[in-house]
Amino acid sequence: MRPSLEIRDLHVSIDDKEILSGVNLTIQGGEVHAIMGPNGTGKSTLASTMMGHPRYQVTQGEILIDGENIVGMKPDERARRGLFLAMQYPQELSGVTTGNFLRTAVNSLHPEHPMPVLQFHKLLTEKMKLLDIEPNFAQRYLNEGFSGGEKKRNEILQMAVLAPRLAVLDEIDSGLDIDAVKIVANGVNTLLGENMGVMIITHYERILRYVRPHFVHILLGGKVAVSGGPELADELEARGYDWIKTEADPALAE
Repeated sequence: MRPSLEIRDLHVSIDDKEILSGVNLTIQGGEVHAIMGPNGTGKSTLASTMMGHPRYQVTQGEILIDGENIVGMKPDERARRGLFLAMQYPQELSGVTTGNFLRTAVNSLHPEHPMPVLQFHKLLTEKMKLLDIEPNFAQRYLNEGFSGGEKKRNEILQMAVLAPRLAVLDEIDSGLDIDAVKIVANGVNTLLGENMGVMIITHYERILRYVRPHFVHILLGGKVAVSGGPELADELEARGYDWIKTEADPALAE
């Protein structure tokens, strides 16, 4: 069965201030959805809420994975349902190699059936080869001074190893030069398939030139103001966001 994510009338507050005010969105396996919008419109709030960050309070609505409401679940429970978040600023852990970190992540999803070392090594080697990543990458420590591009590539490798049903990429292109954007985009494109739906949260149209979305959604006023195909991202690049406030939803201009 193809995975599905359905967000229904989602309202989210931080410190009693509402940030999301009725988000509706549906993503199916094999689809790429881009979430765009200016700063402060709730894009990263949406990602953090989906993964269960305790700071974000869901006051109304549902987040359904394959028909099951995950609101109220802990982050690890959501991950076991197949949800994955590639963070804008990945954590750096002292004394932990990339390989050991990934093996721990894999086994945390299936604690009752931990993967044997040799089986994991084979899996990791296959995924690194698929993504054209040097073998010694797995032996590097997570606090070893990865470049911005290497950190994001590490996130893509993690996604490849964990094989989520629904992947949320929160500003995966942030701070990257054009060559690094292409490398990350190639990794995402390599992993796309019917068994995974993808949400790309981004400010810019640039990465969407290389990972072409099926749908683009513009978040304004705490909700999806307008949706369209990939041409919508091209229009934003040319016209900015102001036209949406007056043409797509006049109420936002008030």
